[in-house]
Amino acid sequence: MDMNIEDVKSNSKTQRISAHSHVKGLGLNEEGIAEEIHQGLVGQKEAREAAGIIVDLIKMKKMSGRAMLFAGPPGTGKTAIALAISQELGTKVPFCPMVASEVYSSEVKKTEILMENFRRAIGLRVKEVKEVFEGEVLEITPAETDNPLGGYGKTISHVIIGLKTAKGTKQLKLDPSIYESLQRERVEIGDVIYIEANSGSVKRQGRCDTYATEYDLEAEEYVPLPKGDVHKKKEVVQDVTLHDLDAANARPQGGQDILSMMGQLLKPRKTEITDKLRMEINKIVNNYIDQGIAELVPGVLFIDEVHMLDIECFTYLHRALESTIAPIVIFATNRGKCVVRGTDDIVSPHGIPLDLLDRIMIIKTVPYRVEEIKEIVIIRAATERVMIEEDALDFLADIGVKTTLRYAVQLLNPASHLAKIYKANSIEIRMIREASELFHDAKASAVILSRPDAKFMK
Repeated sequence: MDMNIEDVKSNSKTQRISAHSHVKGLGLNEEGIAEEIHQGLVGQKEAREAAGIIVDLIKMKKMSGRAMLFAGPPGTGKTAIALAISQELGTKVPFCPMVASEVYSSEVKKTEILMENFRRAIGLRVKEVKEVFEGEVLEITPAETDNPLGGYGKTISHVIIGLKTAKGTKQLKLDPSIYESLQRERVEIGDVIYIEANSGSVKRQGRCDTYATEYDLEAEEYVPLPKGDVHKKKEVVQDVTLHDLDAANARPQGGQDILSMMGQLLKPRKTEITDKLRMEINKIVNNYIDQGIAELVPGVLFIDEVHMLDIECFTYLHRALESTIAPIVIFATNRGKCVVRGTDDIVSPHGIPLDLLDRIMIIKTVPYRVEEIKEIVIIRAATERVMIEEDALDFLADIGVKTTLRYAVQLLNPASHLAKIYKANSIEIRMIREASELFHDAKASAVILSRPDAKFMK
């Protein structure tokens, strides 16, 4: 039987494209000056330069407990700049994005969700010196003994394991529970492993490279023979957030009896973490910091659509920002003057109470010009792998000025599909025009609703 390999399609996943996939950073040069088009961002130079100063201050740990607000009309790049800040900070600094409406839950209090996200945005870098046994496995000999409970079966009393490094060899007598870990990791003679002395956890690193010529073809990762002694000290740096510590300590350690097990099954899906527990964890964290074991890494909490928070949340935020352990909070809103949610008559800029607004640094974003909209459409077309002709690009930029940037960008995919139907290599102006006739924007829809002959229900 002949097998045709060419007919088999790859099942590898294609990268998903989101609204801000093209954003790779703030697009600043070495002096911190924003370039017109760089790293996926276009225009908004002042806002990007202000964000660059914020990033530098965060890296110097001089911004914790401060708040920022990106204020501007819809579709002016507020969320894009916030995500660019997270790209600039890298993976070592926690960045916790949320939308203000997430706080409204039937299971958990609003203030609890806010505090949970606050704690997610504060990192702790723990430096720990661990004693480990590392080397190539020379032997694994489990020692069996009669079952103490009776019967014919045998149980493992201990396991003898031989480890070899470039400097020497060592034989270890280990607990039977470590033998189970060795079996789970599928450790064989010739593998390179390390065993933590205090916890007994086993990690298989790969097969020793002395066995690299054992087979002509093998899907095995080969690692060199470890240097130094078998028993050594290793410095391990672990990054955790304060919320990770809260969640780990809040989980009740139930007993093995039936009542405890049933209680854990019937427990609600999400449990609140008490302030008392958080205070205890803060004490331990401060103790670690004083001893030099750990280092606090204040991250960023990004709250989009902040006008959706109510007066209770704003009051809580005010207190939380004043605490000794607080992240940098970045708000974003597209509202002008509006009523503060949760009140009947308090009108405030951006829907934020004046006392909180007074301690926020505000960064404004402005509507894009036609040339900037054109550049953004070019970047989005390249991200979505869509070919578009120059006259169609100009027409789409004009649509973006008359309607919104979001609407112009959203027309790209329907127009690209129309190009496939017409068997065209790239998007032409007629396809953009047809897509805009098929899909209305918000303004066009409002005009239809205002007509006297519109038969919509009121």
